[in-house]
Amino acid sequence: MKTFQALVLLEIHGAAAIIHSLQYFYTATSGIPGFPEFVSLEMLDDMQMDYYDSNIREVIPKQNWTAEGAECRKQQTEALSGAEQVFKKNIDVAKQRFNQTGGVHVAQVMFGCEWDDETGEVNGYEQQGYDGEDFIVLDLKTLTWIAPVPQAVITKHKWDNNKARLAQKKNYLSQICIEELKKYLDNGKSTLQRTVLPSVSLLQKFPSSPVSCHATGFYPDRFMLFWRRDGEEVQDLQDHGETLPNHDGTFQTSVQLNVSSVKPEDWGKYECVFQISGVKEDIVTKLDRAEIKTNRGSPSGINTALVIRVIAGLLLLLAICIAGVLIWRRNNNGFQPANTAETSSREVVSPN
Repeated sequence: MKTFQALVLLEIHGAAAIIHSLQYFYTATSGIPGFPEFVSLEMLDDMQMDYYDSNIREVIPKQNWTAEGAECRKQQTEALSGAEQVFKKNIDVAKQRFNQTGGVHVAQVMFGCEWDDETGEVNGYEQQGYDGEDFIVLDLKTLTWIAPVPQAVITKHKWDNNKARLAQKKNYLSQICIEELKKYLDNGKSTLQRTVLPSVSLLQKFPSSPVSCHATGFYPDRFMLFWRRDGEEVQDLQDHGETLPNHDGTFQTSVQLNVSSVKPEDWGKYECVFQISGVKEDIVTKLDRAEIKTNRGSPSGINTALVIRVIAGLLLLLAICIAGVLIWRRNNNGFQPANTAETSSREVVSPN
């Protein structure tokens, strides 16, 4: 365990190789009043690049260095508008295949590419899903489609026979996508290669509640946050939270320490440690009652930790469609995202 931790710390503090990714997410829904029937997201290294949905009907850049001119955005908007119509048909076809009528249904496509900046290794992927489960997956090595469910077999045979489209996909996923990825990395160098240190706070709801060490506003998301006692990481009293994006492209996370079994005289032995890639010095926060932010004694009864969570939740509403993507990933161990189309056209073939 100590050897493994040492290797992890070496990677955090050193200049480890990075696998960069360019990913596209298309999500179509039916039966959800007030929610866009179609949403598109473009992500570079988990940073949102642009956004489109069927309500606004316009591609919105999310980074000032990704804007490629009005004419380019117009072409992308037209392509996504076409994809929107195809996706509506996709859901209708899928409902027929699964013998469904009404209800809430979700069709998704994930595609993109990865590039290891040290070895030069590249990888492309495409995967389509329906109602949170795999529907059809592209095997880029054999240039064939995999049908995890019987309802997708018709689609598999149709797409396997379209050799020209398969060749087009291989060219995009293994070459064009990589070129676009490298271009984005170069354009956004000042943003993507920056290092921003976090603000670290200690939060606690009640005296008997765990103490949460909350770090926010840091970049990149290659970091470690943990509690330690007398210089050794605590193994059994801490609980790590999720890493969440902030509205400004930075990240936040937390780790809780169960203090119910910590003797009052031992509090001074504990400290929260934040380590981030490329920075040698740790940010260390001592476990000190005087430094803990809490709602105890506040006449308004405001829970600081809860407020932070609520704000984070509100900021994530824009990317609500990713929730389905995450569920899909969690249900499929080892899942990798996918491309149903070339970025230049962003077309999607319906599974009929």
